[in-house]
Amino acid sequence: MEWFGDCSFRLDSPPDSPCNAYRLLLRSLSLIPVSHYLIAAAISLITFLYNFIECHFLQDLFSGFAGDAIHLTYHPSSIIYEAVVSKCRILHGRYLATPWLASPHVQTCFLNFFGRPPRFSYRRQLFNTPDGGTIALDWLTSSDVSGDVLRTNDVFLDESTPIVVVIPGLTSDSSSAYLKHLAYHTAKCGWNIVISNHRGLGGVSITSDCFYNAGWTEDVRTVVKYLHDEHPRTPLFLVGTSIGANVLVKYLGEEGENLPVAGAVAICSPWDLLIGDRFISRRRVQKFYDRALAFGLKGYAKLHQPHFSRLANWEGIEKSLSIRDFDHHATRVVGKYETVDTYYRRCSSASYVQSVSIPLLCISALDDPVCTKEAIPWDECRANKNIVLATPKHGGHLAFFEGITGSRLWWVRATNEFLDVLHSSEYMHVQKKISKPSTPLVTSIDQGPYVNVTDDGMVAALNNEPSTDNVEEVHAIQEDSTHGKVLEDKVNEKDDPVANAKRGGSSSMAQTSSAHDSVLNDVITPFKTYLGPLTRQSRWSTWLLVYIAIATSWPLVGSALQIVFGKKLRKTSRGGSVRR
Repeated sequence: MEWFGDCSFRLDSPPDSPCNAYRLLLRSLSLIPVSHYLIAAAISLITFLYNFIECHFLQDLFSGFAGDAIHLTYHPSSIIYEAVVSKCRILHGRYLATPWLASPHVQTCFLNFFGRPPRFSYRRQLFNTPDGGTIALDWLTSSDVSGDVLRTNDVFLDESTPIVVVIPGLTSDSSSAYLKHLAYHTAKCGWNIVISNHRGLGGVSITSDCFYNAGWTEDVRTVVKYLHDEHPRTPLFLVGTSIGANVLVKYLGEEGENLPVAGAVAICSPWDLLIGDRFISRRRVQKFYDRALAFGLKGYAKLHQPHFSRLANWEGIEKSLSIRDFDHHATRVVGKYETVDTYYRRCSSASYVQSVSIPLLCISALDDPVCTKEAIPWDECRANKNIVLATPKHGGHLAFFEGITGSRLWWVRATNEFLDVLHSSEYMHVQKKISKPSTPLVTSIDQGPYVNVTDDGMVAALNNEPSTDNVEEVHAIQEDSTHGKVLEDKVNEKDDPVANAKRGGSSSMAQTSSAHDSVLNDVITPFKTYLGPLTRQSRWSTWLLVYIAIATSWPLVGSALQIVFGKKLRKTSRGGSVRR
């Protein structure tokens, strides 16, 4: 048996042959104790796992456990930063993760499996939405944690105490560890807090055909309006976590300044769902979170199987192995989106950042294993004077454990400090009632520069629909003028019997003519309505088109004129020569 070409295990091999060298090497390796091999294997495995879970314990050790500074992104002339965030010591300090949790994956898993939440119980209020849905509002007041007042199931609120409304993350409810940390410490600060559970979560059945998703803002809009109507003099603040942060930012962007919210905080938002979908299926470690979240969504669907079986593809839901699979078979179908990517694009909050008009603090860890930093809208946050973006280097997803025992969450302390400073400042947002202005009798062409000519010759604007109120006003004016004309004719007939007799013979002809004129008016009026403003607004464009048409067609027209007039000139010259 040959080994490496001419080398074979023969006892009569010469001493200087390669076979003896390999034989000596193997004999030397066999003399090394097995325990040393086990130690080497353990070191290799630890090195692999250290990099695989993105551990940063050695970096913290070499830096003397000093922690990392919090990077803040804001507009250079942001009054929110100057008057509020600049006074927040936590945001201007350093964050050091718990040493034995020095990994984003370890922090995230520890939060979900253990979390060490404080022990307390909520007061539940069932809230019915206009579409028949049911939302569980779980309250924790400042008196509940102080023990000053005898506890009952009823919720009694002091109008002077601010209320914090929390929007949970995907498949999370008020019993989640991180929400209990937030609720307890917020109530300890003397505030009232309410967890607005998603539909079908928190032990509440689904009572309508509406389900929550990453862009469903109707529930938070309804809850905020209800709380503001019930407590008009109480400041309202919003806090969104994970998917709830995406819903929060989208809601703030949709409402602009016309909302009764004094300030908000978004924690670990995914920002761009399409980028997040690509990220969570990229690496093996991210696929673990994808499978885990998909498993939670399937469990949510099984709790409400009758509804999902009727409204979605139940067989596809059962076979879903990723969030995208579940969104394809359930979320997309129930939400009536064409594709999953369409759902992700329309529900991403990144495109709404520029429209946020209230003080907003955003916190996102750069090592978040679920919501990637690639989706953070850095430039949009920097361009908005109402937003301050805080990006710690470490923290994981909704974790940010700190202290040697890991009993505190850094983002909870940062959130409470920001809201407290904002509440004591004069820069809390106050709702501005934006009334719709009375629009003049103009068509949609007056409201936008782009027009569309359909097959039947009608002209309409591409960006806005014609106002139905204006149409009703036009019809009302026409009816009033017609009614006035009829009354005038009747008076004239009574005053002039001779003329009435003359018109009697031609009454049928007049009726036919008026009916014909009415039909013509119905046909011509729309053209006048649309073409009038079009002509007024585009007269310069019309002359420009005429100029372009003349300039481009002049070579052809000139050649044709030269041929026609050339023949006439030749005929004229021939006639003159004959006369001569």
